[in-house]
Amino acid sequence: MTVPPSRPIAVRLGAAALAVLVALLIPASPAWAHNSLKTATPARDATVPSAPTEVTLEFMQRLDPTFTTIVLSDAAKRKLPTGEPVVTGAKSTVQVTDTLPNGTYTVAYRVVSADGHPVQGSYPFTVADPTSSAAPVANVSASASTPSAAAAVEPDGGPNAGVLVAGAALVLLVLATAGLLWRRAARR
Repeated sequence: MTVPPSRPIAVRLGAAALAVLVALLIPASPAWAHNSLKTATPARDATVPSAPTEVTLEFMQRLDPTFTTIVLSDAAKRKLPTGEPVVTGAKSTVQVTDTLPNGTYTVAYRVVSADGHPVQGSYPFTVADPTSSAAPVANVSASASTPSAAAAVEPDGGPNAGVLVAGAALVLLVLATAGLLWRRAARR
């Protein structure tokens, strides 16, 4: 009985492993990637010289207007009045209905993009208007405040679709290789 050379199997497994590695290292295209915040006005961690009259968020993909929420809160985590979000493509804008005194504010958002995946996050900005006569908003201690809808939320940290597809391909590759080896062993 002759033993078949093991080189073809090793070459195939090496090529398959290389293909999976390349699939994992190539960034996911926008069609596969989840939406993310591209730009914001006021910007993340910005100090603005005058109170904004609106907050505009631009994302990488189109937004579903029905599932777009933007909340503005002050340093005491109190929700501030804004208009309803107006969505145009990948941008959403809310009007700030009151004048903001000097202080730190948080913009919190939750949107659903074309792929149906919800994305949420938040960021701070500061108003430092030298001509403002309004008293700055005082920050209350964490023990005295209650969480609100605008509490800091980190963006979704789940795996993106590219990683999931590559993982599924790897599982299929392992199963196919095991099946091939099983069939060869059964022939002997």
